[in-house]
Amino acid sequence: MTRALTQDDLLDVVEREGTRAAAAAEGADHDRPVPGCPGLTVGETARHLGSVYRMVVTWLRTGERPTSWSRQPRDGEPVEDYLRDGLRALLGELAAHPPDTPCASWHPYDRTYGFWRRRMAHESTVHRTDIEAALGRDLTPIAEEVALDGVDEVMHLWFTHRLAERGVVGTRHATVAVRSAHRAWLATMDPTGTVSADAAETAPADAVITGDPTEMYLWLWGRRAVYDRSVRQSGDFDAIAQFWALLRLATK
Repeated sequence: MTRALTQDDLLDVVEREGTRAAAAAEGADHDRPVPGCPGLTVGETARHLGSVYRMVVTWLRTGERPTSWSRQPRDGEPVEDYLRDGLRALLGELAAHPPDTPCASWHPYDRTYGFWRRRMAHESTVHRTDIEAALGRDLTPIAEEVALDGVDEVMHLWFTHRLAERGVVGTRHATVAVRSAHRAWLATMDPTGTVSADAAETAPADAVITGDPTEMYLWLWGRRAVYDRSVRQSGDFDAIAQFWALLRLATK
């Protein structure tokens, strides 16, 4: 059975994946488009990641959602250096506080430094894969425990809390089971809201999606097409289409 990630593991993932993203962007064609993400390029992805790191540091230090922070490299500053400098600041801030230390966040039930360790681990991982995919490289493998934790984050944080925060609901009642490795989740959507819960692998649902952890992780984040064969789908395909559309609104 895959072990659960610790808070130290998550901090290591932030450092490892942020460093890989910068290294991949260095010396590359920054105008190369990211597959499946219209408007996103290698350079814009690196800039975005460096900007997000700075935004989180500002949020943590001020206790309030920031309205302004450094969003662009200085004149003449390579974007990968901008990314690395933001990463160093973020790692320093996260490492300086135990993960259970209270802080501001956008999660209604997790306002701790641990929330940001996990969130930035997956922000870094997804965008590292974006840069590698844009450059036509084989993706550096994502550890199974990281991918499974990322699937869990999408299901519980984005599909449930992010959609509720934005007031987005389903158009009709449907359930979709998501199964990967030894874990399973059940997504429920209807005109009153969306919710996801851990489930038994045999839990009944209108539709079922299965796949290995990495492919499921990338599919949930929209880095694979809705009916991509990297994940197996069965049952009510309209339910899957609704689930997919809601995820795109949650994670954009």
